[in-house]
Amino acid sequence: MNSQTQKIIINIEDSKYISWESCLRNKLKNLKSSNIEIDCKNLDLSCRGISELISIANQFNCKVISFCSTSSKTIVSSQSLGYKSQFIIENNSNEILKINEKNLTFSKTNFHQGTVRSGEYLESPGDLLILGDVNPGAKVSAEGNIIIWGRLLGIAHAGSKGNSKATISALQLRPVQLRIAKKVARGPKEKPQLGLAEQARIDSEEIIISPMEST
Repeated sequence: MNSQTQKIIINIEDSKYISWESCLRNKLKNLKSSNIEIDCKNLDLSCRGISELISIANQFNCKVISFCSTSSKTIVSSQSLGYKSQFIIENNSNEILKINEKNLTFSKTNFHQGTVRSGEYLESPGDLLILGDVNPGAKVSAEGNIIIWGRLLGIAHAGSKGNSKATISALQLRPVQLRIAKKVARGPKEKPQLGLAEQARIDSEEIIISPMEST
């Protein structure tokens, strides 16, 4: 096999192992200089977890070139670190559906693929996952959480029916305005820390923004 043109898919959520780290090490020990795609299944990995995974792969002289997962957190984290990532959802029949249709609705989560442009408005009765940027002048709203696989530069309102536990996550959070339940805040003016996805949530009656991996 030519490792420069082909890749090996490695599933790191395997019940035979006590942790994904031990699973990855065991599956890499017989590989040499391979390009690999990591299938994270349902694992929720932060940016720190993705970085640890990359470090383990490097120890075996393997190069991670892409990720796939059913976890939106893992996808946001891997994408924020610059890796090609594919979000996958499983329905009740265990059929796998890859996100490739605009405005695809599945279960209680509304998926939108593509940039939300100025003047556009998206609303979801559950969680809202956006695979693209939210430009200035655009507004997105959800009764649940909002996850943006891109930059939030417009207005976002999570927990629109009063859910104060809702969160807003993005590769870059620099919105005109943030709203969670009845709380309102302006976006921060300082530049974001490179390589870290960010999350806004209510803490002590205020909306705070912090690196996603520390929340």
